Amino acid sequence: MVATGAGGRIQRGIALLRANVSPLMLVSGVSEEVKPAEFAAEYGADTRLMECCITLGFAAMDTRGNARETAEWVAERRVKSIRFVTSDWHMRRAMLELRRLTGDKVRIYPDAIRTSPDMKGLLIEYNKTVWRLLTLPVDRP
Repeated sequence: MVATGAGGRIQRGIALLRANVSPLMLVSGVSEEVKPAEFAAEYGADTRLMECCITLGFAAMDTRGNARETAEWVAERRVKSIRFVTSDWHMRRAMLELRRLTGDKVRIYPDAIRTSPDMKGLLIEYNKTVWRLLTLPVDRP
């Protein structure tokens, strides 16, 4: 599973497919304007890879939406484990959201893309994570 956002995520997901580390890939949070052919051309995914292995998810608008979209995709396919690709600075909160919806039913292997975020970006992510930890007890999946 790849959450859209910072660079390198989708490329990493496709590399994992090509290396047979993961048999399927959901790209969560794709803009509705993106067509599969455009996606394939942008990331060098051939037709066979797009047809057999890559699902473009258009439902998510944020991290919580990525988790919802992923949990539904996992449940529909009865997937037992996923490799979760996102940025290093985003991994903690994204895993929190995903684990909240999948529980212990799905093994999640985090695969963080190394980045060089600025202090402002880190502070924003820190605040979002703290806020989410505070609101989790009153939020239902």
